[in-house]
Amino acid sequence: MLAMTSLAALLTVSCSSGPGGSKALVSDTDARKIESKSRAALSSLYKENAQAKQLGAQAQGILVFPEMVKGGLVVGGSYGDGALYQRSKATGYYRSISASYGLQAGLQKYGYALFLMDENAIASLNRSDGWELGSAPNLTVIDKGVAGSLSTTTINKGTYAVFFDQKGLMAGLGVQGTKITRLAIQP
Repeated sequence: MLAMTSLAALLTVSCSSGPGGSKALVSDTDARKIESKSRAALSSLYKENAQAKQLGAQAQGILVFPEMVKGGLVVGGSYGDGALYQRSKATGYYRSISASYGLQAGLQKYGYALFLMDENAIASLNRSDGWELGSAPNLTVIDKGVAGSLSTTTINKGTYAVFFDQKGLMAGLGVQGTKITRLAIQP
């Protein structure tokens, strides 16, 4: 039942901002909340993860989703809003949505940050109807094993994903098949 409710909510939100549709709208107040939570999450991530701070120092942009909710029972999905930072300033607000089907069960909250290392990564993010992660060839998910091998010569291109603040029980985290859509601010 939880899975069906989650999927229905995801599809409703996705249809309002999916291909051919208009951008999802958020109020100015909601945008300020998204920015505040995103900025606090990024600050916390930098304190806990030296590699993330290293990525942030060289990134052209950082897209932070501070509160993703993922749930499923055979059918699953995740949802959350975040902010894009360029030169320490919020320059846009985005929604991250994914749906999945398969052997899965559980409920989890987490956050993730995408470190956009070059202008090509930012241009991909801002194209028309959103960005489907997993279709981009230069996406690297940073875990403890990969993080130890980062250097200034290996982090100058593409996009790096770092997960943080995982709570709850659900097998696996990933961004494959995730769609990120820019949110429009209501006047």
